Order: sequence, then C-alpha cells, then structure tokens
Amino acid sequence: MKVKVVIERGENGYFAAHCPALKSCWSQGKTREEALDNIREAIALYLEPESTELVETAEREVVELAL
Repeated sequence: MKVKVVIERGENGYFAAHCPALKSCWSQGKTREEALDNIREAIALYLEPESTELVETAEREVVELAL
C-alpha cells in the first residue's frame, strides 16, 4: 500500500508529518528520517483493526458492507 505523506518543518525545528488520506494521522521527529519512521508507525497503528471493537454483544452487531 502506498500513501502520500506531507512533511513540514516546524518553528521549533522538528519535522511534522501527516497523511492527508487518514484523518488525524500525525507524527513528528527531530529529523526528517525520524519523522518518516514515526509516521510509518502511526499509519500502521491507524490501519490496525481494533479487535475489541469488533466483538459482537447483545447491544452491538458487527456487519460488513461492500462499497
């Protein structure tokens, strides 16, 4: 999977990175490389399914929709 990442240098000297396709997926680093490593990890965590939310209970039904 390929995603676009925007990297900007902040006023504090750190590099901020975010993925516009994934709402609220941001990270930062002291260097450009560190920011890229950190956003790579943030994207992986963002896309990782949360198994606790997929558990069906009497009050919650999990369905799969085709778009």
